[in-house]
Amino acid sequence: MLNHGTSNHNTSDADEVWTMVLKPKRSLFEINLKELWQYRDLIGLFVRRDFVSKYKQTILGPIWFIIQPLLTTLMFTVVFGNIAGIPTDGIPKMLFYMAGIVGWNYFSTCLNDTSQTFIKNASIFGKVYFPRLAMPISIVISNLVSFVIQFLFLLGFLAYFMIQGADVNPGPAVLLIPFLVLIIAAMGLGFGIIISSLTTKYRDLVHLVTFGVTLWMYATPVIYPLSEIPEKYRMFVLANPMTPIIETFKTALLGTGSVNYMQLLYSLGFTIVLLFAGILIFNKVERTFMDTV
Repeated sequence: MLNHGTSNHNTSDADEVWTMVLKPKRSLFEINLKELWQYRDLIGLFVRRDFVSKYKQTILGPIWFIIQPLLTTLMFTVVFGNIAGIPTDGIPKMLFYMAGIVGWNYFSTCLNDTSQTFIKNASIFGKVYFPRLAMPISIVISNLVSFVIQFLFLLGFLAYFMIQGADVNPGPAVLLIPFLVLIIAAMGLGFGIIISSLTTKYRDLVHLVTFGVTLWMYATPVIYPLSEIPEKYRMFVLANPMTPIIETFKTALLGTGSVNYMQLLYSLGFTIVLLFAGILIFNKVERTFMDTV
């Protein structure tokens, strides 16, 4: 209960019990992780809301989590594998494309969904207090549920091709997958909250995000192996922080090469800086966003 501090002649200041104190942040660097933990039940409710509302009134419901990557894989196989003839390092085309799509989908949905945090939730933010970071964090977690479903489907796909004798060799790098998922989530969250903060003033960014993420996918080795990139262009592809993550994800599951830990450290460092900068910008904007949204 929040005591508003109303005093009368029968109640002294010493008798007042304050269970919550609301005060403005004094610094952009003030990140109250303890407060976020205290609101974990609310985050859980947001996760459930996001997950249920996404397919609440659909015929197939959660099956769409499987249909979406499957249809995309089929399209990529026909267009890029059969028509364009892009090689896949000896890996079955459908398996190669699905491995890239599942990893990329988690990143793109986290970025797209968190990028509209302020705009979509302005009515809630204007009425109720809770740590504003709870909203984008809940989005990342709810998308993680979708990722787990798609990943399990991918593992079933992988097992089928292994039984058929396909040249795929999952190795010890599989243990890196939880770490890769954490980096993907943090990078999607970092980019998302930065864009969300900017869209409070520049609404045009909302229309550019989906288009930009699609272009970004083609700059990432999702539909082609890194080995097919000409040497003179490879440095530009490697500058993309998602490249080492997707490549490591494929390597872990398909055994397409060896893990380049230096490139992976680059992605990790980039993500840490990005997330820190995103939180700072988010903290600054949340003070005044109700005046601009």
